[in-house]
Parts: sequence; C-alpha cells; structure tokens
Amino acid sequence: MQRRGLVRKLLTSYLAPGALFALLLASWEAYVKVFKIPPYILPSPTRILKVMGESSDMLLHHTWITLGEIMVGFFLAFVSGLALAIAIVYSWVLEKVLYPLIIASQTIPVFAIAPLLIIWFGYGLIPKVVMAAIIAFFPLVVNTVDGLRSVDVELLNLMQTLKATSWQLFSKIRFPAALPFIFSGIRVAIAVSVIGAVFGEWVGSDVGLGFLMKRSNAQLRTDLLFAAIVVLSILGVGLFALVTVLEKICLPWRIKHKEGWTVSREPWR
Repeated sequence: MQRRGLVRKLLTSYLAPGALFALLLASWEAYVKVFKIPPYILPSPTRILKVMGESSDMLLHHTWITLGEIMVGFFLAFVSGLALAIAIVYSWVLEKVLYPLIIASQTIPVFAIAPLLIIWFGYGLIPKVVMAAIIAFFPLVVNTVDGLRSVDVELLNLMQTLKATSWQLFSKIRFPAALPFIFSGIRVAIAVSVIGAVFGEWVGSDVGLGFLMKRSNAQLRTDLLFAAIVVLSILGVGLFALVTVLEKICLPWRIKHKEGWTVSREPWR
C-alpha cells in the first residue's frame, strides 16, 4: 500500500506535468515545422536548445552577473524588510506612519523607477540591485508583519504571567510562529527579485540576461532571446525550489501531508 501510494504520488506530481509539458513542446515544434514559421518570428524548441548549446559560455557569463544582482538585492530587501516589519509590529507610531507608505509605494510602476535609478546611480551594479531590492521588499515586509501578529493572544498572556521578558516573547513565541509567513514572503520575493534585476538590465546595462535579451531582440535573434528566457526561468525556479528546501530544513515541526501543511508540534518547545 505504501509503495502504491508512492507510485501514485510520483505520477501525479511529476509524470503528469512532465507529459503535459512534453506535449506542449511537441505541438510547438510541429506548428513551426508545418507552417514554416521563420526563426526570427518563432524559433522551434530544438533550435532554441541548439542555440543554448552553442552559446552556453555566453549564457553562463550573463547568468552569473544576473544571479549576483538578484542575490545582493534580495539580501538587502530581506534584512531591511525584516527589521522594518519588527519595528512596525512593536511601534504603533511607525505602523501609522510607514505602513501606508509601504503599501502606497506598490502603486508606482517599476518602469517609472528604473530610468531614475540609472540617472542617479549610473549603469553599474547599483541600479539593478536597488531595483531587485525594491520589488522584493514589499512581500517580505507584509508577510513578516502578518506572521508576527498571528500569535495566539492567550499564549502571549500566559507567557507574561510567567514573567517572560520581551526578548523571550519574541524569540520563543512570535518569531517561530512567524517563520511560515516569512518563508512565504521569501518565496515570493526571490521570484520577483529576478524580474527586478532583469528589468534594471533591460533599461540600462551592458551585461546580464536582461541586456542579452534586449540585444537579441534588436538583432532579431529570437532564438537567442528565447534561450535567455529559458535560462532565466530555470534560474527563477531553482531559487524558488532552494527556498522551499530551506523551509523544510528550518521548520522541522511542519509536515507536509497530502491535504497541505499542518503543524506537528509547537515550535516554541
């Protein structure tokens, strides 16, 4: 029975999506071949794979640049977002003053910010890092604030009657309870930080996957453009998967059942 359940899980989790993806690729390949679509309009999947193999060194070089921008921007967003979220939870003044501004900042289009960053900081690394940090900042702050406020009030009152200090309440109760929310914010932030870094490269850069996509588009190298998109997608999915693995390692009290995530024991014990 256990082996049968494992086989069923593998079929539903991997084989079915893989078969659907293979079908889409085969349909794409057939469409391009049958209707003789020019490569500069829509290259076939086999042509994209061929270009990826031929341009692997160049793609790898630009990928490392973009990955560095993503990680630095995400780190800045994580540190500042976590600190600000804690300050908002513990200070009603900051909540009233800053929280509405943080939410309102999301109404500003990113394509309006990127040119300003180029003007202020030039064409180097800083504009791309700042762009990635700006986009990743919001989900980290909001999810952390929600997580820190999700603690059972009765549990906090019980700890206070036991003469627990503010640091003990934070380290033993609030922060462990907020970790699932924080990791949810991290997953969203790491995905959108990829968009921020690439958009910064697209606006003004001479290196990176965003620059490669822009140059390929100008040269009608649609196959190389698709190759860069594939590499960028793999990069984003890989970072998302890495965060998921880290969540499983850092949250041993959470067990994934078939119906979803459930808590197996209290994190503060």
